[in-house]
Amino acid sequence: MLKLFKNFNKKDVTLIVVAFILILCQVWLDLKMPDYMSEITKLVQTEGSKMQDILVNGGLMLLCALGSLISAVIVGYLASNISASFSMKIRKKLFDKVENLGVHEIKQFSTSSLITRTTNDITQIQMLISMGLQMMIKAPITAIWAVTKILNKSWQWSAITAVFLVILLSVIAVIMVIVMPRFKIVQKLIDRINGVTRENLTGIRVIRAFNAEDYQESKFDKSNNDLTKLQLFNQRMFAILNPVMYLVMYFLTLSIYFVGAYLIKEALMVDKLTLFGDMIVFSSYSMQVIMSFLMLAMIFMMVPRAGVSASRINEVLDTELSIQDGDMETDEAKEKGTVEFKNVSFKYPDAEEYLLHDISFKANKGETVAFIGSTGSGKSTLINLVPRFYDVTDGEILVDGINVKKYKQEILRNKIGYVPQKAVLFNGTVSSNVAYGDNGKEKITKEKIKEAVKVAQAEEFVTKMEKGYDAHIAQSGTNISGGQKQRLSIARAIARNPEIYIFDDSFSALDYKTDAVLRKELKKYTKDATSLIVAQRIGTIMNADKIVVLEKGRCVGIGNHKELLKNCDVYKEIALSQLSKEELENA
Repeated sequence: MLKLFKNFNKKDVTLIVVAFILILCQVWLDLKMPDYMSEITKLVQTEGSKMQDILVNGGLMLLCALGSLISAVIVGYLASNISASFSMKIRKKLFDKVENLGVHEIKQFSTSSLITRTTNDITQIQMLISMGLQMMIKAPITAIWAVTKILNKSWQWSAITAVFLVILLSVIAVIMVIVMPRFKIVQKLIDRINGVTRENLTGIRVIRAFNAEDYQESKFDKSNNDLTKLQLFNQRMFAILNPVMYLVMYFLTLSIYFVGAYLIKEALMVDKLTLFGDMIVFSSYSMQVIMSFLMLAMIFMMVPRAGVSASRINEVLDTELSIQDGDMETDEAKEKGTVEFKNVSFKYPDAEEYLLHDISFKANKGETVAFIGSTGSGKSTLINLVPRFYDVTDGEILVDGINVKKYKQEILRNKIGYVPQKAVLFNGTVSSNVAYGDNGKEKITKEKIKEAVKVAQAEEFVTKMEKGYDAHIAQSGTNISGGQKQRLSIARAIARNPEIYIFDDSFSALDYKTDAVLRKELKKYTKDATSLIVAQRIGTIMNADKIVVLEKGRCVGIGNHKELLKNCDVYKEIALSQLSKEELENA
């Protein structure tokens, strides 16, 4: 947690110092009031006392109370300001870190866990700072100051206070030992609830189609009940503190008065009044001591859960990035639009077996290179190595003649127009989705958006939408069809006007007619760009300049459509499974 607190800036530290000074003032004022109360008690009991003296002391008590109230209000405001500011910085830092995590690191944490860490875990830290800043400073100062004031009053009263203090701390210690290990489990259960909720929302159509609502509800109920039971247990343990605190306070007060009555009875007449005043003061101060330790106990109970949250946040912040930026900040490449694989092999970081084996080919500027193969042959994995979603295990990938690892990721990805296998749209408008992201120095104008939408064969349905290019697109594009999402996703890549296009099975949701027209228009528009296409349909790739055939992660054939029909059995088998011999011969 201390590691996390290093994120406090100079302004935060200054505000903490101001809060510390105000708390000192508040404690001094709180501990001054019993002195005035003692003085009033003596004046009331002393013959010849003037009402004016009593009123003066009473007025000073009221001023102390007012000053303490004002200090408490200011400290509360400062604590809220500091905690909110700090949580905002940590949330931003955590979000930025997650943005830079590789696909492998994100899978290690899970999406639901990262959401919990960015929200609930940071809230725990915020609560600790907000309450702890006041209690952790005030409690020890009050306790020490109050103890110094009562030590010289009576050893009997001091001993009684110590006994009840030990009782209170023992109860707190037992509760902490029981509850502390469960805090980590609580956060994991919150992760699980977020995961089940997210799964339910993303798969809502399948759930309804298979009448699986009851099954999903039972999954959620189990996670929800597990969390509720654990939280109830923790709350019940904490609930014990309240009656224990009141019992300790009441019995301590009674014990002080009982012992005080005995001491006053046995004292000389001249000392009786002094002892009575000391008893009143001691009773007030002993309550301050008990309350101080109780405040510390409350903080100590918040610290473990906040500590668990802090370690979970630090776990993300301390994660080493598997994809490191290169030092090439400007485009210094001599070639343009080329992609070359040199003896590339790849396995996932947590896998034992290689998924790709010794892949070599080169795509020159203006060429269309297609990839085909059976499911699980490594097609998508191969092209995802180009924008560095993963790094190669062996060999190297060159873009424009330079190893992709030497580029800054921003420079590399500005060369690429990427269309993922699953079309992803964001909450916004048609225009904001097509013009999405940073395109380097080249801005995406309205004209470019319209041109990209036209090429992607999306103009027809976009113009029919209410508000046209300003029509609302829901998160994940849930208010449009799969084919429409795919076309807008293709338009987004076209609008960037990149050197290299990557289409990861991006035409699968289109009908054959739309697919053919789109590819024809795309070929005209991207004639100077290099295209890498993963596809399942032979019709989508048969006109490619080069086709790479993959089988179990190995390249079993490279060539154009006609060459592969003659020389590659795997390609021929795939082709004949989709088209007849006559159609293949006439293609």
